[in-house]
Amino acid sequence: MKLIRWGQPGQEKTGVIINGVKLDTSAFGEDYNEQFFETGGLGRLSAFVAGNEGRLPAIDDGERLGSPIARPSKIICIGLNYADHARETNAPIPAEPVVFMKATSSLTGPFDNIVIPKNSVKTDWEVELAVVIAKKASYVEEADTAGFIAGYVLHNDVSEREFQLERNGTWDKGKGCDTFAPLGPFMATADEISDPDNLRLWLTVNGEKMQDGNTSNFIFNVPYLISYLSRFMTLLPGDVISTGTPAGVGLGFKPPVYLKAGDVVELGIDGLGTSRQEVVAYGS
Repeated sequence: MKLIRWGQPGQEKTGVIINGVKLDTSAFGEDYNEQFFETGGLGRLSAFVAGNEGRLPAIDDGERLGSPIARPSKIICIGLNYADHARETNAPIPAEPVVFMKATSSLTGPFDNIVIPKNSVKTDWEVELAVVIAKKASYVEEADTAGFIAGYVLHNDVSEREFQLERNGTWDKGKGCDTFAPLGPFMATADEISDPDNLRLWLTVNGEKMQDGNTSNFIFNVPYLISYLSRFMTLLPGDVISTGTPAGVGLGFKPPVYLKAGDVVELGIDGLGTSRQEVVAYGS
């Protein structure tokens, strides 16, 4: 299945995409949140959709899409997980995953605007594959991680490089600004993605190709990341793990290139659709 959430911010309803058609599942009566995943919601939703075949209302194509996952307990990100990206930023290849957190308040829809933060001049883009956790995970063995994956989703890990790298403290300052986590357009359940370690992912700015990579170039693959993270924190149902970005970020250009008001960012991953964000100035 492909899960969507639609409607105005803070008022999203649930839906699914079946054979390319967006269908309203708000009568199902549950949001796609921690409780939904924790209590076998995917199975209940599948049964609901099958039991209402031909009766679910279609969603108008003009409706806004929100994040396909309601606000999770955590958005955990992996830095420098592609060797080419590490090289372009003059960083050493990490011996173990670089971990940082993205504020859940940064979550936004796949076609919502990216807002450049106040006093920012170094806002950047990063196309990433994100994984959604299906059930509570603590000290999970790498070989057992498949059952902990609810699905996969496209993520733009928008980053403010000055806040991230030039201000004292952790990377989190440059990662958690409002609108810095466009997620979607949909979450594809795990059975829809046969090989998450072989997916093409790409990003353009104003139609110019900036990133064009493949998850086959992961330094640390999805099972390893889930197992690794579960040693340091309990992963909860609905949590999002963003797995890093390939080369082609603005920081890596010489000189660097950053987003400005009026720019249009488009991105996609095999099997996970495409998203599009317009860039606007803070307060506009």
